Amino acid sequence: MMPRLRSPGHPPSLPARFRCPVRTMPVPSSQRQSLWPRLQLLLLPPLLFLLAVAPLPSSSSSTSHKPCTVCRNIVDQFHKGLANTEKKNFGGGNTAWEEKTLSKYESSEIRLVEIIESLCESDAFECNNMVENQEEHLENWWFKQKKRHPDLFRWFCVDTLRVCCLSGTYGPDCLECPGGAEQPCRGNGYCNGDGSRGGDGKCACHLGYTGALCMDCVDGYFSSWRNDTHSVCTVCHQACKTCTGPSPKDCGECELGWAQQEDACVDVDECAAEAPACEEGFYCLNNNGSFSCQACDASCAGCVGEGPEHCKSCTAGYAQEAGACRDIDECAQPEEACPQEHQKCFNTPGSFVCACAQGFQETDGACVPTPETQEEPQEAGPASSSHEDL
Repeated sequence: MMPRLRSPGHPPSLPARFRCPVRTMPVPSSQRQSLWPRLQLLLLPPLLFLLAVAPLPSSSSSTSHKPCTVCRNIVDQFHKGLANTEKKNFGGGNTAWEEKTLSKYESSEIRLVEIIESLCESDAFECNNMVENQEEHLENWWFKQKKRHPDLFRWFCVDTLRVCCLSGTYGPDCLECPGGAEQPCRGNGYCNGDGSRGGDGKCACHLGYTGALCMDCVDGYFSSWRNDTHSVCTVCHQACKTCTGPSPKDCGECELGWAQQEDACVDVDECAAEAPACEEGFYCLNNNGSFSCQACDASCAGCVGEGPEHCKSCTAGYAQEAGACRDIDECAQPEEACPQEHQKCFNTPGSFVCACAQGFQETDGACVPTPETQEEPQEAGPASSSHEDL
């Protein structure tokens, strides 16, 4: 008996004895109407997430810049190829035949092919695509236009492919940048889209400059020289928020941490204020326009400056001596610091340590001889010192 085929996309049918009766319950109209708001609530978070992570379309400016960058790189590589093949002749070895039959290698097709093959890396898709599509233009320039148009970039990228502009111009029509093509933005900034068919031509000013032509100075800088075509902005003294000259006497407004005193802005000593500027365990160190909190010396319980000489009082394990907090040698005190038998006292900065003497080890809180010591014969000798410094 041949098996019965079922049509694609249909699930297999079970024998009747395996089927369970299913009863479908009608959904009340009130419940059907309430399902849609619930579905909206369920679907809204995923939709918002997809909108948040969806990449934004690239701006027309960046799109316009890309072909120009590729074209510039091709021209740069072409010039490198010219330099690499400058003193090279036809590879056949018969230079006279090459010059007579194929013209000079300098302007030969063989040289052009060698240069074109070196223009792009194998994985540079945009570069290879442009060379493949525009190879006829490169051949035309090489054989017919080179003498009349020696500037390959201008002929190929600007005038022929129209993907670039000359320096100092921008946009689809290669308009002059603000301030002129010779000195865009008066030399104090960059023209947006300069040299490409993109951008809006607005000036992005260097640090310290502002304005449509980058001729004005921002706060914190003053104009040290200016004429109709150029401007020089110089940074103010650190005491000044605004200024008209280089010294603290030229401030129009004092910077934070400085205050007007007579005819100049002077540093505010925050450490001299009545309220302590730093928390306990730190001392205040004033610097120009601000202050910092430095940790007190380990010997100090509070301090007014750096080192043990500036302690307000000494911490445990230290004592005042000759105008500074010095370490107390607990091991040298009349009262023995380590009273247990066979213990030695080791002095440490601000404290001390008790440890078993050589040949002994601690067992159940006592110093007992090590197995090696027990095997050695006991010889009378001078008692070892019970005090060492760590």
